Amino acid sequence: MSDRRSQLESLSIDRDGGDSSGGGVSIVTALVIALLFAAVSAGATWYLTRSTAPAPQPVAAVETPAPAAETPAEAAATPARATPRSSGLVATGYIVARRQATVSAEITGRISELLVEEGARVEEGQILARLDDTRARIQLDLLIAQRNAAAARPHSLIAQLAEAQRVLERARTLAEREIGSEAAVTAARTQFESLTAQIEAARADYQAVAAQVRSQEDLIDRHIVRSPFTGIVIAKNAQVGEILFPGSAGGGFTRTGVATLVDMESLEIEVDVNEGQIGRVTPGQRVEARLDAYPDWRIPAHVEAIIPTADRARATITVRVAFDERDGRILPDMASRVIFVE
Repeated sequence: MSDRRSQLESLSIDRDGGDSSGGGVSIVTALVIALLFAAVSAGATWYLTRSTAPAPQPVAAVETPAPAAETPAEAAATPARATPRSSGLVATGYIVARRQATVSAEITGRISELLVEEGARVEEGQILARLDDTRARIQLDLLIAQRNAAAARPHSLIAQLAEAQRVLERARTLAEREIGSEAAVTAARTQFESLTAQIEAARADYQAVAAQVRSQEDLIDRHIVRSPFTGIVIAKNAQVGEILFPGSAGGGFTRTGVATLVDMESLEIEVDVNEGQIGRVTPGQRVEARLDAYPDWRIPAHVEAIIPTADRARATITVRVAFDERDGRILPDMASRVIFVE
């Protein structure tokens, strides 16, 4: 009985004291057990969660459906389109007109009539303006009167010549009959020859005055400014009442031209290509042109010519690009970008 009691007492906890090292071992053991329990619980929870979650499915690749094959009717109705392949060479430039002129008169004069406005289409030979030709017409009237007088003078001399010829014949007849003198024959012959020379001079005078009349008529015609070719008026450079003086620099009330014309059929693109890339450009090569004003509009074109000279300062060579089709939206001096196509 005493042995059992002693065993129970050995198992009881001494709350008043005891060995401190024994109490520390018990606390550490409890902490280790608690940590192990927590780890086991966490592992069990993760395992249960993983086993119940659905397994991720692989993402199917999205395939782009191939275009449906065209029927023979659709293939016949749809024109074949060749897909151009860019050579990678791009150049910029501007639209220029191969045929452009500031129209003026050949003489100086005051503009009395102006018959065009900007944007008007004119035909070759159409009258654009007229200069004041009042003085020129007065001079023409004077010359016409002189021509008429010169034309009448030979007729008067021809009548005198006929009379002188009759006098000469009578003098010869009398001299042959020894009734008249040789002096009378000589005087009659001299008068006849003098009238003949006067007639020739009068005819020459008539021709001279007639030439002056034609010259004055041409001068009057030069008071009219006509279009040298068919085109569009892009600028009206003068107004009625201003002085047109082709030889001046312009300014004030003096103008050098009345209008600027452009032949829209001669529009093309001039681009500068780096001289190191000019070997990739050939005459006739296909080009795709795009205007800055219409960036989505692709204009078919081709290389018209390569200007055989280089710009030393910029190390570029000018290339002329011609349009394959004409359109009213293409205007001079528009900025353009061209892509050379293989």
